[in-house]
Amino acid sequence: MKYAAPDFLQSGDHMGGQIGLGIAIVVLAGILNGSFAAPMKRMHGWEWENSWLLFAISGLLIFPWLIAFATVPHLLAVYSASSTSTLVKVIVFGLTWGAGSTLFGLGINRVGMALGFALILGITASFGSLLPLAVLHAEQLTDKRGFALIAGTVVMTVGLILLSIAGRHRERDAGRLQAARSGFTLGLIICIFSGIFSSMINFSFVFGDELRVRALESGASPALAANPIWSLTVTAGFISNFVYCIYLLTKRRTWGVYRRGAASYWLIGASTGLLWFGGIVAYGMGAATLGTLGGIIGWPVFMTLDIIAGVFWGAVAGEWKGSSRNTYAYAWAGVAVLLGAIAVIAAGNSA
Repeated sequence: MKYAAPDFLQSGDHMGGQIGLGIAIVVLAGILNGSFAAPMKRMHGWEWENSWLLFAISGLLIFPWLIAFATVPHLLAVYSASSTSTLVKVIVFGLTWGAGSTLFGLGINRVGMALGFALILGITASFGSLLPLAVLHAEQLTDKRGFALIAGTVVMTVGLILLSIAGRHRERDAGRLQAARSGFTLGLIICIFSGIFSSMINFSFVFGDELRVRALESGASPALAANPIWSLTVTAGFISNFVYCIYLLTKRRTWGVYRRGAASYWLIGASTGLLWFGGIVAYGMGAATLGTLGGIIGWPVFMTLDIIAGVFWGAVAGEWKGSSRNTYAYAWAGVAVLLGAIAVIAAGNSA
């Protein structure tokens, strides 16, 4: 099976003035997706598992199905008409992606939002293209696109090294180097695996295209026809997030934490899920509006804004407060290199 962007990203040559609109929607999607974890900083007194469980319930379960039922006519019939093999593949890759999203929360909790977003999304951007290509159409690894993907992965590794150095320097500047030696290193490892596992969401779309076709046949618009894939994928991912959060809540005896804080914490927790999944849906709409350019410029623009938003909110939260100029230099150089890796991959996709 040849790896390619979904048909709705390849159709529609009537771009003209719609290109600007499509880019604007994708930019908005990246900002929304990159901002989803920022509200968690306002939930003072709550542990990671408390806030992350609310995110998982709202962003991976409630909102995906509300939106899917609202945008896809006869949604249940779409699933029943699809083959068992397609459904199983989407669920399995969704479970793998769910493990990555669970690690995402743990990773940004250890290395910070700014570094976490850049590390994880940088890896996801590269492996999200490289892995499906290697598995589904390995012969393309030797052409221009394949070389660009491999080169982008190498460049990404350089960015990760720079960011890891910045993280070490940040902890040293804050006088926490001894405690950070194990904590930050573990956080870095978690972020790397999170990025790799999170890229599995692309496999769901490649192997789940039958669901999109069935949705089109049922009357869904091309821009929203992928929602049955989204909802099933993230719901499968919800399982691992839910199980791990319940495990931590029980082990750490933090169920009682839910009684702390203001009632607004519940709304804040729900907003994280809405921001995240809203960004996912907006990206699909923007990429569809871009037509044939959707898979070429939509993905790198989305990932770029996602990373920038994460770095911005991390800085606003004071994660880099008290850091030296040298630390800032390493951090921003790492972010710049990661963005360069995405640019290299985008150039390969346009080949």
